[in-house]
Amino acid sequence: MIKLRDIDHIVLRVRDLDNMITFYTQVLGCSIEKRQEAIGLIQLRAGASLVDLVPVDGKLGRMGGAAPGKEGRNVDHFCFRVDGFDEAAILAWLASHGVEAGPAESRYGAEGEGPSIYVNDPEGNTVELKGPAWQ
Repeated sequence: MIKLRDIDHIVLRVRDLDNMITFYTQVLGCSIEKRQEAIGLIQLRAGASLVDLVPVDGKLGRMGGAAPGKEGRNVDHFCFRVDGFDEAAILAWLASHGVEAGPAESRYGAEGEGPSIYVNDPEGNTVELKGPAWQ
């Protein structure tokens, strides 16, 4: 039996690497963990998980075909569990970075039903920011 715990990593094929690094590090608080320039891979630490950024014009990126776009996304959305979920503070933080967010709504996740907010990164990938399950 396989017991899944958290997101291990996700891989995003990107057009503008610098803009994506800025969004994930400065807005969402990830840190750069590893750079594999020879193959075109930047790995960002997001808590216990990783977000891998693969430029479409790099070695790995060229192997994946066309760049992501409105009619050909590689990812629908992914979700990060947020500790200390404070809706007002999160919305204010996102707004201070010019990031539009959807309304906080109750959605089902790995821990059960609880609050979440959807945002889009600079290349249109939808990111869900999830709070704890309602008690």
